[in-house]
Amino acid sequence: MTAPLLAVDGLHVTYSSPRGDVPAVRGVALTVAAGETVALVGESGSGKSTTAHAVVRLLAPGARITGGTVTFQGTDLTRAPARVLRSVRGVGIGLVPQDPTVSLNPVHRVGRQVAEVLRIHGLADRVSAAAAADEALRAAGLPDGVADQYPHELSGGMRQRALIAVALAARPALLIADEPTSALDVTVQRRILDRLDDLTASSGTGVLLVTHDLGVAAERADRIVVMSQGQVVEAGTPDEILGAPRDPYTRALLDAAPSLTHRRAGRPAGTRPAGAVTRDRTPSGPDRAGSGAVLELRGIVKEFPRPRSVGGGTFRAVDDVDLTLRRGSTLGVVGESGSGKSTTARVAVRLADATGGRVLLDGEDVTAARGGALRAVRRRVQLVHQNPYASLNPRLSVERIVTDPLRAFGIGDRRSRHARAVDLADRVALPSTVLGRRPAELSGGQRQRVAIARALAVDPDVVVLDEPVSALDVRVQAQVLELLTGLQADLGVSYLFITHDLAVVRQVAHDVAVMRNGRVVEHGPADQVLHHPQHPYTHELLEAIPGTRALAHP
Repeated sequence: MTAPLLAVDGLHVTYSSPRGDVPAVRGVALTVAAGETVALVGESGSGKSTTAHAVVRLLAPGARITGGTVTFQGTDLTRAPARVLRSVRGVGIGLVPQDPTVSLNPVHRVGRQVAEVLRIHGLADRVSAAAAADEALRAAGLPDGVADQYPHELSGGMRQRALIAVALAARPALLIADEPTSALDVTVQRRILDRLDDLTASSGTGVLLVTHDLGVAAERADRIVVMSQGQVVEAGTPDEILGAPRDPYTRALLDAAPSLTHRRAGRPAGTRPAGAVTRDRTPSGPDRAGSGAVLELRGIVKEFPRPRSVGGGTFRAVDDVDLTLRRGSTLGVVGESGSGKSTTARVAVRLADATGGRVLLDGEDVTAARGGALRAVRRRVQLVHQNPYASLNPRLSVERIVTDPLRAFGIGDRRSRHARAVDLADRVALPSTVLGRRPAELSGGQRQRVAIARALAVDPDVVVLDEPVSALDVRVQAQVLELLTGLQADLGVSYLFITHDLAVVRQVAHDVAVMRNGRVVEHGPADQVLHHPQHPYTHELLEAIPGTRALAHP
């Protein structure tokens, strides 16, 4: 048999810390053949990215390879000198990192950054490198002219394609793609993964695809390697992993993956999380949502001034949007970046003033509310942001963060606020011991639970959730979605749920509105929109859900 392009055998990676050495990768073994795509799957902390970065010896400070071999085209890279590694990186092995915002140099034009790979390795002179960079950018699906632009002038999807162009410019034998689409909308994600498939298939390049989403892995990979706590727990073809997973961890990932399940999140009827206390408010669970409107948007328009550099005038981000959120229910607002969904949410929570239209709260027009009236609106309508780390003050304790809204609205004294913090921590399934910690000491899922607890502190009627789980691993994501539906059943709170992911929305929403270019193109009950879509754009979003093709063709 032909030797594999890449063979990792018994790899161990250890991180040094003040408390001693911490093993991050323990005995990992995998292979990638030429023209083969192998997906390395696991949650944050599983060791998958560390394994991928160990292949090219680009580990974080304090990390070191302590055992095993990484053999690429017959050379053990774990013992290779620096000059060999320099010749391999970029030419033999290309790397597509996760975050294009950090990975692209903001002060250099995109074309120069692609050409630099060719010039550094002596593959082209200045003129031919520039021409090759243009071709690489076109091959990555970018329009002419992008080479002359700076990274900040490109969308997230365009920046990621530019990184793909950088990684593939020298036609490497192996491409390592580290979560290349995790921060992108599903339609952009599909286009980028399709482009990767086309480029690697035409060149015979092997791909090591690092992802936390089994849906992506099942649809794109020839083989899947599942990691947990630094070890490989299972490996096989997509059919084997999806059809007959052997390890409990793999089964848990499958159960949690929104792209591979059609169930609505939530617990069995009649059950409550441990420690939950039933409130006086009449519960209205996911299947018992009321018909009365708690929040209505009528003909909402939101315009922003255009920079003079692009002609001036105004840009209409939200264009004549009508939405109705029923009491005790969840309205999912879905669309790509730039669709206007987050701007609509900001208008709904009165963090932005509408250019036109009306915002009604329990039938009362609050569009122009100011002063005390606006404070009353913001007490009744709370917001949970996408990034819990950025939205939580890193200098405050969790208890102070959770009780800040109570303090701001003059509710209770120190003792009652502490009791409320303990109750809220219990409600969002956090131990009371976290109340004395700071955000940096918590995981991403724990921080998002703190943000949810803070939003619930003043007992709001409506919580606006702006991409609340998009930055979380699938298992943590599933836990947060289940938490939200359980809280809704207990408290009767209504959710305006903003997301780009229809796989998530179908787990939590009663009603769905699909936005594109500032307009609502389709809306109605979730079952109707998700199973019998009428608009072509809704069809496109549904077909772009990772794993759709894997499920359709087992």
